[in-house]
Amino acid sequence: MNTDALLHSFSFPSKAEKDFIQLVSAKDCTLVDVNGKKYLDALASLWLCQIGHGNEVVINAIKKQLDLLQTYNIFDPFTNGPAAEAAEKIRSLSPHPDGRVFLGCSGSEAIDTVIKFARLFQQRRGENDRQIIVRRSSGYHGVNIGGTSVQGIEGNRVGWGDLLPHVIEIPNDDIEPAARLFAEHGDKIAAVISEPVQGAGGVIPPPDGYLDGLRRLCTDNGALLIFDEVISGFGRTGEWFAAQTYKVTPDLITFAKGVTSGYLPLSGVIISRELADELENDDYGKLMHGYTYSGHPTAAAAALANISVIESRGLLQEAHRIGEKMEAGLKALAGDGMIKSYRGIGGIWACELGWSGLEASHAMVDKGVVCRGIGEALAFCPPLIITDSEIGTIFDRLDEVLREH
Repeated sequence: MNTDALLHSFSFPSKAEKDFIQLVSAKDCTLVDVNGKKYLDALASLWLCQIGHGNEVVINAIKKQLDLLQTYNIFDPFTNGPAAEAAEKIRSLSPHPDGRVFLGCSGSEAIDTVIKFARLFQQRRGENDRQIIVRRSSGYHGVNIGGTSVQGIEGNRVGWGDLLPHVIEIPNDDIEPAARLFAEHGDKIAAVISEPVQGAGGVIPPPDGYLDGLRRLCTDNGALLIFDEVISGFGRTGEWFAAQTYKVTPDLITFAKGVTSGYLPLSGVIISRELADELENDDYGKLMHGYTYSGHPTAAAAALANISVIESRGLLQEAHRIGEKMEAGLKALAGDGMIKSYRGIGGIWACELGWSGLEASHAMVDKGVVCRGIGEALAFCPPLIITDSEIGTIFDRLDEVLREH
């Protein structure tokens, strides 16, 4: 369409609409553009479409809910069945099966919510000086003002003026600086926020013992540990949550993306029972937080159907299969000297090229495979329904791009 009305995300605003790839349909792991060209979606849109595109179970659940209650708020005194059922199902799968679940729309909303919650708990405890949020280098936590402030990707933080105060960064690969920070400022730290596996920062799994170290430091110093599982949740690492994969239990967990596989926007925060007990003390009054679309019934219905598909198709185990195939292919390329290194877990991987990942990703898209360039790396995060043959296609095209460079 010949219009300049649409402002695209993470793009040069001067780029013309006609120069973007216009997608018109999708099924399973295949995308189709307006010219009929097909692409293998090796990024699951943006780290999110666990069940693949065009799943009729989820589509029909959305249609059914639209015939009943399309939308309504859950501000007191209202509620709806799908929202309550989705919250119950989500917590039952999480490390906090007796906790509480706050629902929103986007991962960025979940991050802003969890920052407010972390400071709220400390304020209610009388710890008025505990406002520091500790972030990790290379961490990505969305682009609302809170998420922009607490993410460790500098390029996303510059140019906006002053961001949130009381934010301190630690390295993502060494627990000792975190220990020194707690020794110096432990009584002022409200929370540490961390992706268990850093996604947009380059698919960076945690060093051995790192997450355990953060847990100990928070516990010993009265701070809260937040896991941002917007990317890693709902099967991506081979468990429902990466907290379970790494056997470290945070106090709060954010989620989005994979909870509905992106069929409709939904996000949230899972709160431990200990923290829920604090929230349920009515001496503090109402929880003065919420969004218009919190508990949206149609989005909640999509989540319930999506989770049922993940369960019925055994997609947690499929993530392990994908991990074995991706690791084998990347190991072969590294052995041949075609890539410098690789890393990942389950259904999320990256390889270091030694040259522009963005250039490589453009070449991959030209050859019909969608992936993501990050620095000098290529990242892959396919739907958890991807076949072995389709994984083979990823490596066939990657081999071509590497040989042509």
